[in-house]
Amino acid sequence: MPNEIKDISSVDSTSFPYIFEQNVDVPLKAASGLVRVNVYRPKTEDGARVPVVVTYGPYGKDIHYKDFHPQSYSEVNPEHHSDHSAWETPDPGFWTRNGYAVVRADERGLGQSPGVLDTMSRGTSDAFFDVVEWAAEQPWSTGKVGLLGISYYAGSQWRVAARHPKGLCAMIPWEGMSDYYRDRCRQGGILSNGFIKFWWNRQVITNQYGRPGRSARNWGPDTIEGDLSEEELAANRNDQTEDNAANKFRDEPYYASKEYNMGDIQVPLLSVANWGGICLHLRGNVQGWLWAGSEFKYLRFITGRHDLPFYYHEEVEIQRSFLDAFLKGEDREGWSVKGKVAPVSILLRKGNVGFNDAEAEKVYTRREETEWPISRTQYTKFFLDSTGSLTTSEPLVKRSEKLSYKALGTIEQPELVKFETKPFEAETEITGHVVAHLNVSVTPYSGSESIPTDIDLFVTLRYFGPDGKEVFYTGTAGDPVPLTKGWQRVSLRKVDSSHYKNKTWLPHRNYTSADVEPVIIGEVYPIDVEIWPTNVVVEKGGKIIFEVASGDTQGAGIFLHNDAVDRSKEKLDGLNHIHFSPHFSNYLTLPIIP
Repeated sequence: MPNEIKDISSVDSTSFPYIFEQNVDVPLKAASGLVRVNVYRPKTEDGARVPVVVTYGPYGKDIHYKDFHPQSYSEVNPEHHSDHSAWETPDPGFWTRNGYAVVRADERGLGQSPGVLDTMSRGTSDAFFDVVEWAAEQPWSTGKVGLLGISYYAGSQWRVAARHPKGLCAMIPWEGMSDYYRDRCRQGGILSNGFIKFWWNRQVITNQYGRPGRSARNWGPDTIEGDLSEEELAANRNDQTEDNAANKFRDEPYYASKEYNMGDIQVPLLSVANWGGICLHLRGNVQGWLWAGSEFKYLRFITGRHDLPFYYHEEVEIQRSFLDAFLKGEDREGWSVKGKVAPVSILLRKGNVGFNDAEAEKVYTRREETEWPISRTQYTKFFLDSTGSLTTSEPLVKRSEKLSYKALGTIEQPELVKFETKPFEAETEITGHVVAHLNVSVTPYSGSESIPTDIDLFVTLRYFGPDGKEVFYTGTAGDPVPLTKGWQRVSLRKVDSSHYKNKTWLPHRNYTSADVEPVIIGEVYPIDVEIWPTNVVVEKGGKIIFEVASGDTQGAGIFLHNDAVDRSKEKLDGLNHIHFSPHFSNYLTLPIIP
């Protein structure tokens, strides 16, 4: 067992251009124990108080960025290189130079913070709440706290902000999912296991409190109180890979405990969404902005690899001006003046500039809007027909037809059917939410004793330029991705049409155990598939292609849905069909901007 918890904080005011306090204890109020934080604060001549930027997450407050991800760090804007740079968090060197203290917390059960490792749980949000209030109460603090960070350090912001911790004055969730179930774990009800396994094994349990050998691996310092045995480590964590697989519905305690009301978020909000984040964060940033109750809320779209734009000079100046407005009262842009800054800022993706090329993406132009979705959107149906066409004219179908594909495939050999438009006759902008209406069924293979009981739909939207080549965009990991994707498990097709979030452009599903509906051999089911929001300026001569597939296809990257139990042969293996008849019309609704 580790030794008793020690008070081991230290202060260094000479070695760095800022005061560095390491391993400061923050006592927890809702539960016994503590969280340890590092504090970086400017060397003010008269001891003046400063506002505070807080981060809380699992990746190690003491693991330097260059050790966590060397390649990424080498590409980060040098303005954000310092002795204490860390992955996905604001750089202390930069922010202390600009009059802020930075409090970086090791999440409970990780790094130097003792306790049970239970990422994204209500318990760890309780601890985050306590850290925010602690930061507001310190003698060097003005009492005003802002939240700023990428991915996990963004996703955790939504939950804590909804609980109104004292001192919280602004938040910038930068590419951070807001809906644990729908955005991250079970997209369309299908288990998204690939990324979570990678993330858990590389970035989380490697930093568990008490794990031996971290220092030897250059993965931060060893636990001050000593190491834990493998048995003790296992007993002190809730494994997210196991929990997500074992729990299927939002009304089960595991998922229900993580829910909150987005309308409870009241603080000024700048939600930054990346068009390329089509498999994890994009939906959450848009939904979080849509339903937050904040009087001052802004939605900003960007492109680029998920780790780098946060540090671009122009994007950091946006962050700084927003926090200055609400934490310092220095509002240079008018963030705190209703209507002064446009609520929505869209980056328009036009042309084929390649992917993972920050310089090339600078050609994309920005446009301001007063709302989201854009009010002048013309939701236009593009009808599918059995010949593979996608057209605005509804086809005249005189007899029943169907297109079939095998229900299970691999990303290397996907089974799919695709539909494509004719070349567009004029430049056309598509910006907003997409919905696919499909009539589907499943049948067993001839001679098979296996009877499929469900259908998983994987859909993808692609853009091909006037030269006939597909245009790829920068994905989360710098990989090439298409326009957007969507997923839907047919047994969880039930739409709650009475829910206030249900829209024609965004079907709302509750995903509870009571929503499960049977899938019977040969029965045709009309399904509205939510496809994540997107943007493209289709050039004259360009085409849109829509795919319906048996599983993950190109662009999924590490965000795979291939769990052997969740997507078992016993449940799914058969022939899936899309039906066309006088009774069954299939279409893709695209948000056209005139």
